[in-house]
Amino acid sequence: MREWWLQVGLLTVPLIAVYLHIPPPKLSPALQLWRSSGSYFTFQNQNIFYRDASGAVGSSDIVVLLHGFPTSSYDWWKIWEGLTQRFNRVIALDFVGFGFSDKPRPHQYSIFEQASIVEGLLDHLGLLNQRVNLLSHDYGDTVAQELLHRYEHNTTGSVLINSLCLSNGGIFPETHHPRLIQTILKDGGLISPIITRLSNYFFFARGILQFINQRKKHRDRWVGALQSTSVPLHLIYGPLDPVNPHPEFLQLYKQVLPMSTVSVLDDHISHYPQLEDPLGFLNSYLNFINSF
Repeated sequence: MREWWLQVGLLTVPLIAVYLHIPPPKLSPALQLWRSSGSYFTFQNQNIFYRDASGAVGSSDIVVLLHGFPTSSYDWWKIWEGLTQRFNRVIALDFVGFGFSDKPRPHQYSIFEQASIVEGLLDHLGLLNQRVNLLSHDYGDTVAQELLHRYEHNTTGSVLINSLCLSNGGIFPETHHPRLIQTILKDGGLISPIITRLSNYFFFARGILQFINQRKKHRDRWVGALQSTSVPLHLIYGPLDPVNPHPEFLQLYKQVLPMSTVSVLDDHISHYPQLEDPLGFLNSYLNFINSF
């Protein structure tokens, strides 16, 4: 038995060594176009990628898109054109540690920092004194909750929020079921450094995954912001979501936030509704925006 394990180890080591030196794949033409259509601004010595598109001439409305984990602003590409037909400006960013933005290490990633980056971007664009509509997903929901808390408490430099639409995020830690890989990485242990090292995506590292623990620690602050706000609030929900499962999540949402409106998409729509059902997602969002 001991010799068998030794042989496996001798074979595995060179394979891992080769794997770790494989260069990252080239960007697809679609991602290259997405990046070339964007810009960067600097926030506390970090380069942050964003897109700012001019849209409908007859509208003065602005929408800011906050993406999920572990992806990027490209999550919104399927509804981008539809949003530009309704809003005067459509703005999206890659949070630090994600997409085309810088991925510093070591670094203490936090929801508070990401919210400050959103404020910094709108300040950079000269929009801090204008009301914006927030459209968020997953990780971005929590960032939106922190921005809402700052707005409700009149924090200096906070974003003026006209409306907030959430989608398939871990709003309630008690109904959030992270995937096994997320649990392993956020909690550490012997296997965590190995998986992190082998992953092509640095945003799987423990630093970013601490947002799961931050949601638990700051639940009262972030759920409380939703409960006390007078800002129009909406949820677009893909009910097949394994991370925020139905009916557990939706029942709690309606119980805790009865003043919020809700759009439940088709039964087969899961955790990324804006990608799985872009037309249904876009129509649900525009119906919400046009309702007030």
